[in-house]
Amino acid sequence: MLKIFNYVLIIFIFSFNSALAERVNVFEFTEDEFSTLKVRKVRGADKKTHYSLGNNENGKFIRAETNSSASGLGKEIKINLKETPYLNITWKIEKDLYGIDESSKKGHDYAARVFVVKKTGATPLSNRAMNYVFSSNNDVNTYHQSPFTKKSIDYVLSTTKENLNEWVTVKVNVRDHFKKFHNLDLDEINGVAIMSDTDNSELKSIAYYQNIYFSSN
Repeated sequence: MLKIFNYVLIIFIFSFNSALAERVNVFEFTEDEFSTLKVRKVRGADKKTHYSLGNNENGKFIRAETNSSASGLGKEIKINLKETPYLNITWKIEKDLYGIDESSKKGHDYAARVFVVKKTGATPLSNRAMNYVFSSNNDVNTYHQSPFTKKSIDYVLSTTKENLNEWVTVKVNVRDHFKKFHNLDLDEINGVAIMSDTDNSELKSIAYYQNIYFSSN
């Protein structure tokens, strides 16, 4: 009986540890975390995006409201892309940015975006990034280089053309994308940030972020 119990216990511990390895949370959206997140200022923006915490039946979230403003909230975190290559995001756009050209400098704004960053040099300008966006004008799975830097790719995971003021959950293989768009075979990334910005278009937007994590599948 003791051998059977030990065998069952070993299986339980292995399964529990495997389950932990399958999901790595990026943001908790708690008061303690909120006070420690790094504010990513945008050069040339006069005002910062207003971020606030909230919760619903699915857990905690962060609300982002812009008014000709721009700033992001980032976290330095190493994610093992061999074990957990998939980025999962749940988000919603309440007020979008219809009518702008998001691939231009004048219209390069998104009500919601999640940056995944790989350090590839000594300065932030040398870093490579995948910028996953909730577009107000383009279709899902369309993409283009940032008009400000060739080292960042804007990739549409959601669009208000299909989902406006609705929660949407998306998933993307980050490791595959860094290979496809940056020709980098990555074992890990170094940071993740959220950003809502309207400094270029000088419009207003309202967005929500929830359940941002990496998973094995």
